[in-house]
Amino acid sequence: MSLHFISAAEAATHIKHGYNIGLSGFTPAGTPKAVTAELAKIAEAEHALGNPFQIGIFTGASTGDSCDGVLTRAKAIRYRAPYTTNSDFRRAVNNGEIAYNDIHLSQMAQEVRYGFMGKVNVAIIEACEVTADGKIYLTAAGGISPTVCRLADKVIVELNSAHSKRMMGMHDVYEPLDPPYRREIPIYKPSDRAGLPYIQVDPKKIIGVVETNWPDEARGFADSDPITDKIGENVADFLAADMRRGIIPSTFLPLQSGVGNIANAVLGALGRNTTIPAFEMYTEVIQNSVIDLIRAGRIKFGSACSLSVTNDCLDSIYEDMDFFRDKLILRPSEISNSPEVVRRLGIITINTAIETDLYGNVNSTHIGGTRMMNGIGGSGDFTRNAYISIFTCPSVAKDGKISSIVPMVSHQDHSEHSVNIIITEQGVADLRGKSPKERAQAIIENCAHPDYREMLQDYLKLSGDKAQTPHCIRAALGMHAELEKSGDMRNTNWEDYAM
Repeated sequence: MSLHFISAAEAATHIKHGYNIGLSGFTPAGTPKAVTAELAKIAEAEHALGNPFQIGIFTGASTGDSCDGVLTRAKAIRYRAPYTTNSDFRRAVNNGEIAYNDIHLSQMAQEVRYGFMGKVNVAIIEACEVTADGKIYLTAAGGISPTVCRLADKVIVELNSAHSKRMMGMHDVYEPLDPPYRREIPIYKPSDRAGLPYIQVDPKKIIGVVETNWPDEARGFADSDPITDKIGENVADFLAADMRRGIIPSTFLPLQSGVGNIANAVLGALGRNTTIPAFEMYTEVIQNSVIDLIRAGRIKFGSACSLSVTNDCLDSIYEDMDFFRDKLILRPSEISNSPEVVRRLGIITINTAIETDLYGNVNSTHIGGTRMMNGIGGSGDFTRNAYISIFTCPSVAKDGKISSIVPMVSHQDHSEHSVNIIITEQGVADLRGKSPKERAQAIIENCAHPDYREMLQDYLKLSGDKAQTPHCIRAALGMHAELEKSGDMRNTNWEDYAM
């Protein structure tokens, strides 16, 4: 059987109103781009004729503007899961225009397999190579590609020459069986392989191959600044101290790190701290900073779901693949984020909070408790199962008008039971082995900004001492209410909210 080459426009005509499509990729890395861009044109044309046209989208994580952006602007998305970072999409979600399901990334593939979200009609998969017998070699990310390829009635392959064929062999494609037949995932160190370097599909399902040359819509992150640098130093110093105490083995443990400028600053600080030995990563996203540390010999191996790097960095990896081939591996998201594997390997997890409360509960998704930012991503997958779970954030935002340390989080993603360490530029609050009241004091004294410490202590006095977890329920969200009223949490007067 030979491959059938078609245009992106023709491929898009196979997707009908009401369909659910499954996409490759994880972040903008590895996501299809040409067909979704053409699909937006179809939606706009149908809407101009007065016809309905909306679809559901299942992905590994976020995508680029050529998917979430153009389809949002074309009002073509009815339902979307599990994660996004696109500003137009975020606006539409918070305006109630899109049904958005924020899911732990490790659970996305299995929830699709279990039938929780409906049928997968078409899978669109970006590849660096595809063979006539149905072998699909992915590009820069794993995502949920194996699952949507297997479940979909039809498969469209975007053969993207912007990605080198030298990527072949970088992936470890493994899909666990569903209960009651599931077995252990055979990964016992970050470099272990459990599956195949390609996805095998029935070639009869591949209805067309679309040739493209479309680089990943890579996101850049802000450069580090004194605040993020200090957070990074605090993380590195804390981990080095725990290693000296024997809490962390002298050989160290694999790390997971989230995405963004704080994560880059943390990794930079860990790379500079020579008391910490060269380490491995078992994480979901590899950024430029990880590649730099691999080149420098500070990271020995990186297992992830996605090479979410800038295009020049990705090109440099392709050019130096002989060096990187035994130092990187890409997996499907339910494997890179597997709670089973995280617990087995003893991963030290480092993620970013929007806000944390006095007892260690963390909000990582919602601004003001109601407005979705991006989603929980993989932070819950790692945090709940970590050897040590760390959350970082600046102590204040918006020129000090917002405190990241509050009496009660306005939305809770990670409970106090899963959070071990809070780190801001002010310092480190070690919550391990502490009661709620002890945690509150550690967080105020070590992590809160000086402008807010007295206010937070006053809240505790207002809450009294006759409870295991003291709260004044009437005042618990007083700082958030004050922000809505005056635009500055520093104006909070507890008497206004405790009456």
